[in-house]
Amino acid sequence: MPPIFRWVRENRGVTLKIRIDDSAPPYEQVRAQISEQARAGVLPVGYRLPTVRGLAEELGLAANTVAKAYRALESDGVIETRGRNGTVVAAAGSAADREAAGAARAYAERVRRLGLGADAALAAVEDALRAAYQG
Repeated sequence: MPPIFRWVRENRGVTLKIRIDDSAPPYEQVRAQISEQARAGVLPVGYRLPTVRGLAEELGLAANTVAKAYRALESDGVIETRGRNGTVVAAAGSAADREAAGAARAYAERVRRLGLGADAALAAVEDALRAAYQG
């Protein structure tokens, strides 16, 4: 079956582009493509996404499929839901960067309470990173 191309026009002179094909589950394609467009700045911070039902209708998908993608994007910090004000692209910076910064702050506070110096704390992080990236 050939790929299905869908283009969704939205606000602010920006075009949300989503292509659905048979390569992966549709919700994952929606999630990945919105995430990438947000990370690349194609979708600016505050960009209002279509409603779940509106996007589902435009793409020919079930509303539950789009809702699952939106939930994953919200969990990743890429988008935020503002109730009646809709769903928008979240604040600047990638979700991974924000999560890493939060983890670093928590780690710094924890090692300070343990009485470790900065050199010892940094050495522990370097050892953990080496182990994580080697295997």
